[in-house]
Amino acid sequence: MKRILLARFVLVGFMLILGACSSQKMYRSGMSSVEMGEYYRSAEKFRKAYRKDKDPQHRMEMAYQTAEAYRKLGDFGRAAIWYKNTIRRNYPDKKAILYCADCLRAYQNLEEAEVYYQQYLELFPDDPKALSGLEACKFVPEWEANPTRYIVAPVRELSSRYSDYAPVFVAGKDNEVILSSMRESEMSGKRESAITGQHFSDLFRSEFQLQKQKWSEPELIDDSGIINTDEDEGAAAISPNGDLMVFTRCRFDKSNDMGASLFAARMSRGNWSEPILQPLTSDSLIAAHPAFSPDGNTLYFVSNLLGGYGGTDIWMATREGNSFSKPVNLGSEINTPGNEVFPSMDWEGNLYFSSDYHPGMGGLDIFKATKDEDGKWAIENLRVPINSSGDDFGMSFIHEEDPHGLFASNRKGSRSDDIYSFYLPPKVYRITGEIYDKETGRRIDGVRVRVIATDGTNLRMRANDGKFQVKLNPETEYVFAAYRDGYLNDKVRETTIGLTDSKDFHVNLYLTPTDSPIKVDNISYAFGAYELNEASKNSLDSVVQVLELNPTITIELMSHTDYVGSDRFNFDLSQKRAQAAVEYLIQQGINPDRLVAKGYGETWPKKVTRELARQYDFLKRNDELTEEFINRLTPEQQEIAKSINRRTEFRVLSTDYHEKYTPETK
Repeated sequence: MKRILLARFVLVGFMLILGACSSQKMYRSGMSSVEMGEYYRSAEKFRKAYRKDKDPQHRMEMAYQTAEAYRKLGDFGRAAIWYKNTIRRNYPDKKAILYCADCLRAYQNLEEAEVYYQQYLELFPDDPKALSGLEACKFVPEWEANPTRYIVAPVRELSSRYSDYAPVFVAGKDNEVILSSMRESEMSGKRESAITGQHFSDLFRSEFQLQKQKWSEPELIDDSGIINTDEDEGAAAISPNGDLMVFTRCRFDKSNDMGASLFAARMSRGNWSEPILQPLTSDSLIAAHPAFSPDGNTLYFVSNLLGGYGGTDIWMATREGNSFSKPVNLGSEINTPGNEVFPSMDWEGNLYFSSDYHPGMGGLDIFKATKDEDGKWAIENLRVPINSSGDDFGMSFIHEEDPHGLFASNRKGSRSDDIYSFYLPPKVYRITGEIYDKETGRRIDGVRVRVIATDGTNLRMRANDGKFQVKLNPETEYVFAAYRDGYLNDKVRETTIGLTDSKDFHVNLYLTPTDSPIKVDNISYAFGAYELNEASKNSLDSVVQVLELNPTITIELMSHTDYVGSDRFNFDLSQKRAQAAVEYLIQQGINPDRLVAKGYGETWPKKVTRELARQYDFLKRNDELTEEFINRLTPEQQEIAKSINRRTEFRVLSTDYHEKYTPETK
C-alpha cells in the first residue's frame, strides 16, 4: 500500500514538472507572438500556459500578458478581468492599475474605473493619462445625455460577421466605396490572422444602388492576385482624381510577420497596376493607414518611426511625382504617448484621426484637428454619437457641403468592426412670433412686420392672425419690428451668433393702442416736489425708446395728482412735474416739437384698465377712481386707489410728424 501511494506521489510530481515545463514553453511562444504583434494568438497561448502552470509568480506574469493581449485587441471586458487578476497578485508594474481603469472606462463601467484611477493616482498623482481618464469618467455621462447633431446609423449591407473597416470613397464620389474586410472570399480561403483571429484582410468594392437605395454586396476589387494576395491587405487611400491607390499590406516571410508597409498602385483603363512598395520607413517599422489631402499632394499615414511621441504617430509626406518625400511627424498637438491611427481629411482640409490617449469615451475615439492662422492644431473630440465606449475609427468623407460619409466601429450592437454612416445636418434656425394688443391681451390681425439683419436681410411681411414665421441665417443679428395703424410700434432682437446647434426661437410683441393714455410706470417724486429722481429718469428712458421706435408721433406728457390738497396747488405741482419730464426727454435728444407738457392736477381720475383689474380684486375694469368712489373703499384700499391716481402718462397727439431739416449756416 505504501509503495502504491509513493508511486502516485512520484507520478503527480513528475506531471507537475512536465506541466511547468510545458507552460513555460507555451509562455515563451506567446511572448514571441507578442513581438510579432500577433495578439490573438498570444492571448490563446498565455491562457493555456496559465491553466497549466501552478507557480504563483508565473501565473501573475501570464495573467498580465493575457490582459495586455486583450487590451491591444480591443476586447476591453476580458482585458479588465485579467488585469484585476494581476492586481490581486500585486503585480510590480503598477501600470496594470491604469490599464485596468482604461479598460473599465471603455467597457462603460465608469464607477469602478474611477476607483482604479484614484488608486493609481495615489501612487502617481501627476500622471496625465490617469488624470485625463478620471476626468473622462465625469464628462462621458454628460456627453451621452447631450449628443451632438451628428446622425449615425449602421450600414448592414457593407458589414459582415467579420471585421469590416476603413471605408474610402473613390475620387470623392458618393456612389462607390472601397473598404477593408476580413470576410470570407475566394482569396481568403481558410487563412487566419494571428493578430486578430479572423481571415486575412482584403480590399473590396461596393456601389450604391439608387433604385434599391442601398449598397451592393461588396466584391473583391481584384481577384487576380495583383492587389489582394495571400498576405494581409487593407486600409486604402484613393487620390482625389482616382488615379492612384495607396494601401496597407502586412507581409509575411515563412509565416513570420514582417510588419505593415504601404504599397501604391495606379489605375489604367479600369485595371490596377502592379503595386510598388513605398520606402517611407524601413522594413522593421510600421507604415499603415494612408490618407490623401484634398489636393492629393500630401500623404498622411501611421508609423512608429523614430522621433515620434510613443506608440504609433501620424506622419505626413509630400507627393513628388511617383514617390513621396521624407516623412514629417505632425507634432505633439496631434501625437501622444498613446496610439494615433487612421487619419483622414475632409474637403476643407480638416484632419480626422483616432486616438486612445486624447481625452475620450474609451478605446479609440475619433478627433477633429483644425489648423489656425498660425499653423497650430486645435483638437476636438467628436463626442456621442460618433464616438462610443468601443473603438471608433476610419472616417471617410463625401466632398459635399454638409459633412457626411462612413466610418467603422465595434460599439455595442456591432458584430465585429462594422461600417456606420454619419451625417451632420445643417444648423436650422427658425423664429415664430405672435403680436398682441397690450391692453386686451388678444392677438392683432393685419400687423406688418419688418425684419432687418446684419447680413443685409431687409424683409417686410404681413402677420396673419397675429402670427409670423421666418427662417434665420447663422451668425446673424436680427431686429423684428411690428407696426399697425392705431398702435405704437414694438420690436425685439434675436441673434444666431455663436450658436452650435439648431434652435427654434419664439418671440411675443405687444402693441399699445394710441386711443387712450399710456402710463409711464415707476415715476415718483418727493412729497410736494417735482424734481426727478434716478428711478424716474430710468422709467422715462422707456418713453425715449417709444419715441425713437415711432419717429412720426408727437405726445403730450400728462402729470396727475390725487385729490389731497388744494386744486391750485395740485395743478401747479402737476404742471411742474410734467415739464420736468419733458425737459429730461429733450436732454436725451428728443425734438421739443414732439413734446407737450400738461399738468391735470386731480381733474382726470384714472379709469381702471384690464391690467389694473387683474392686479387688484376690489377694482373692476372701467371703474373711475373719483374722490366719491375712493371714499367708499376701506382705508387700505383708499391708499392704493390714491396712489394709482398719482401718475404720469402720455398720449399720442399725432402720427404724421416729420422732422424738418435745417441746413447748417456758416
